[in-house]
Amino acid sequence: NKRPIVIIDPRAGHGPGIGGSKRDSEIGVALTAGHPVYFVLFYTDPMPGQTLADVQKAQVQFIEEVARHHPDAGEPAVIGNCQAGWAAALIGADRPDVTGPLVLNGSPLSYWAGVDGRNPMRYRGGLIGGIWFTSFLSDLGNDQFDGANLVANFEDLNPANTYWQKQYNLYAKIDTEDNRYLRFERWWNGYFLMASEEINFIVSNLFVGNHLEQGKLDLDKDTKIDLKNLEDPIVVFSSTGDNITPPQQALNWIAKVYDSVADIKHHQQVIVYMVHKEIGHLGIFVSGKVAKKEHKEIIETIDMIEYLPYGLYEMVIEEKGEKLGVSDYYVRFERREIEDILAHDDGQEDEDQFRYVAAISEANNILYNLFLSPWVRMLTTPLSAEMIRQLHPMRVSRYAFSDLNPFLLPIRASVPAVRKNRKPAAADNTFAEIEKKVSEQIAFILDSYRDVRDLSHEYLFKLTYGSPWMQFIFPTTFLEKTRQDREKRAYHAHAVAREDDAVRDKGLMTVDKGGFPEGIVRIMLAMADADNVFDREQFMVAEKLVQVNRRLRKLKRNDFKQMLQEQASILDRDRERSLQALSQLLPSQDDRTEAVEIAKSIAYANPFLADKEEAMLKKIGAILDVAV
Repeated sequence: NKRPIVIIDPRAGHGPGIGGSKRDSEIGVALTAGHPVYFVLFYTDPMPGQTLADVQKAQVQFIEEVARHHPDAGEPAVIGNCQAGWAAALIGADRPDVTGPLVLNGSPLSYWAGVDGRNPMRYRGGLIGGIWFTSFLSDLGNDQFDGANLVANFEDLNPANTYWQKQYNLYAKIDTEDNRYLRFERWWNGYFLMASEEINFIVSNLFVGNHLEQGKLDLDKDTKIDLKNLEDPIVVFSSTGDNITPPQQALNWIAKVYDSVADIKHHQQVIVYMVHKEIGHLGIFVSGKVAKKEHKEIIETIDMIEYLPYGLYEMVIEEKGEKLGVSDYYVRFERREIEDILAHDDGQEDEDQFRYVAAISEANNILYNLFLSPWVRMLTTPLSAEMIRQLHPMRVSRYAFSDLNPFLLPIRASVPAVRKNRKPAAADNTFAEIEKKVSEQIAFILDSYRDVRDLSHEYLFKLTYGSPWMQFIFPTTFLEKTRQDREKRAYHAHAVAREDDAVRDKGLMTVDKGGFPEGIVRIMLAMADADNVFDREQFMVAEKLVQVNRRLRKLKRNDFKQMLQEQASILDRDRERSLQALSQLLPSQDDRTEAVEIAKSIAYANPFLADKEEAMLKKIGAILDVAV
């Protein structure tokens, strides 16, 4: 009866497989944990006329079918990797009734966000004038966009790795590295196509328009997407080492969609985020170490997250040793504020310039579609489109050094003899040491070129779109609109606070309503949240206590979740008064003694007892007049 997990493959130019095919992968750890796992992938060629709305509806039907196969389990948890993250968010916001918790791994939802001098990829669309170039490439492809263009963009971010380090590492470790290299490269260079309608919608509305976080995304004429419609818990996994989806692009949507943690609670939402310190973008999905730690713990705590009180949390994982050679970890969820999200950024004022990019992009695309597109489409044929695809530098550079090249047949014939007579150089070989130093210098030169190029792109972007001429060309003054949006958000935050005050007054009228179940749940929450941290060990103890207690185990799953959120809300509004009311909820001395024993079990779930937990335990004992 374990919850099924649906992993959606990203459409970032490659074929399926980023979720992993080994035991140490997302799929592997989910299967090991006993979850039924389903995988959403795409064909190499899209269906003619396929739109993003068609894809989204197909995914919804698939998830509904998965749920029908597991009627006794919870709603399917949906994991979206990279570009599949926003696809998962679309599903959850449009049809919250079909999804369970959402896990967004390295997924961009705030496309304008970033840190000056560190996130150059966000400037590229503006430097080429917006979406018109995507339309042009789609027309050259006979209404299909070549995924090789997306992969080329990724590779261009790190020229040292693309043009030197990756190949050098292969030949430096040729006796052991060949199979791993070939497996990765065959996947990395297996390019998939997208329909022109899809890629134009994605680039225009998401990457350039940034409509998703603004609540302005019209999937079709009948479907408007607003991330505030998300109902199930959300887990966001990002990394400071990710130069494709930096933490700002993965997390800032939270601060844009919800004005404050009070707003998150008002919408009855649980959001958990985790920021890795160093792993790169691909490493988030394919690294065995990340799979055995972060993905394993996310999947193992996915059901616990549903029972967290509404709010914003950071998931913290710490190693506590090994059992039978397998690392074991402490997992805790620490309460956070919106300011903690924004602390990863250096300010949001730079995002105002991207409004000009969106306007110019729309104008350029209209001009292109009016004057150039008809001519390009008239001259394009299926044959010419295929020729352009086959002559793409990403393909030519690979095919030239493959079995497709007949001039390389002598090399293939000589391989057995080379392998047989190979004599690796000694580790302290002088020439091998010189080789390593030269390799390091080449990589340094390419890294330096990248840094200069990226800073030049950023400077040119700001010089262009930060110019006062932009306000003259576009008199609608987008900066004023930005200020109005911020004032609107501030007003909404005050409105939420006023509404919460009204709810607070009404809620406190029920502070002494209930009996043994309400009292015990309130004590469990008070103990677990004594230090603003929810530990997995405490949750596991509380879960076992509920299962064995004759009165608590009668509660249905949804009823228990509702009671937990109600008691968390009562505690959140007035903790002192809520705790003092425990004596009214538990009038019997036997019930009080049992309640204190339950509080002790939760307090000592961890090998160490925090000072605040100890103080809370003593306070509960004093209120119930039971010795601790």
